[in-house]
Amino acid sequence: MKDIIKLVEKATHIVVIQPENPDADSLGSSLALEEIIGDLGKQVSMYCAIEMPKYLRYIKGWDRVENDWPKNADAAIIVDTSSKALLVKTLENHIISNFLASNSVAVIDHHAGNSDDLPFKHSYLNVETAVSTSEAIYEISKQADWKINSQAAEHLFIAMMSDSLGLTTPDTTVDSYAVATELVRLGAVPSDIESRRREFMKKPADILTYKAKLIERIEYYLDGQLAVVHIPWEEIEQYSDKYNPSVLVLDEMRLVEGVVVAVAIKTYPDGKLTGKIRTNSPVALEVAGFFGGGGHSYASGFKVFENYDTIMNELVEAVDKSLAKSK
Repeated sequence: MKDIIKLVEKATHIVVIQPENPDADSLGSSLALEEIIGDLGKQVSMYCAIEMPKYLRYIKGWDRVENDWPKNADAAIIVDTSSKALLVKTLENHIISNFLASNSVAVIDHHAGNSDDLPFKHSYLNVETAVSTSEAIYEISKQADWKINSQAAEHLFIAMMSDSLGLTTPDTTVDSYAVATELVRLGAVPSDIESRRREFMKKPADILTYKAKLIERIEYYLDGQLAVVHIPWEEIEQYSDKYNPSVLVLDEMRLVEGVVVAVAIKTYPDGKLTGKIRTNSPVALEVAGFFGGGGHSYASGFKVFENYDTIMNELVEAVDKSLAKSK
């Protein structure tokens, strides 16, 4: 923590970097840092190599996240990942990779079991007891005596609620509830946040029709313990701007009787495959680890460049081994 506090104190312009699978924790953490560090008199920019998904746009300030690298920054903070697999496009940019190699960089994460394989020198804080990266940022702010204004409190609260599914996941602690309570005291208004979220969760009619098609395509393996749905590029291109296809069905898949592991696999024209994993047993992180991915015990993901049939064979094997090991 002390290294991160020193980095902030010395820097004049900090860029906050999100992974290339942005979620409410990474976005909320970035926006909270913008508020907290900005109140210290520092200039803050936010960067992500991809556009913010539409489902995150109920979070105020999402449109301040840039795809262009800022000028004159002298330090960086990476939030919610310590894996180069989730920063591929970022690191492929020579301007950014050179910056990270020659300037002060800090990484704030909370994912248990993740390997820190970033190819540049950096301070690394992984608070595995935190339910979200935002909870770790709260703790840093309290230790450094940094003010958390009402907007920062809202961002931190949103991030915590999202990553913990409303403070219900097994890694939620008494401390998590205490932090959430303090964030409400500091100005987060849960009813306002939920009202905005529900408005952005509304779906056009054709999305429900598409959801029915996805449900029909779910395949089951390992005597029904593994449920998989494949989402090809054509459907990603057609529907993603309206709603994330994998999010449409993953919870339903996970709630089928007998299913322990649910996986949505997307395929892209460049040969990339992504897998989003949700489980009813704490094996998601281990399954993702077979493919160099990471995340949480019950919610993880991976990204590979491989043939779909090959990955399916490997996925069945990985899930089989993980389930056997967990018994």
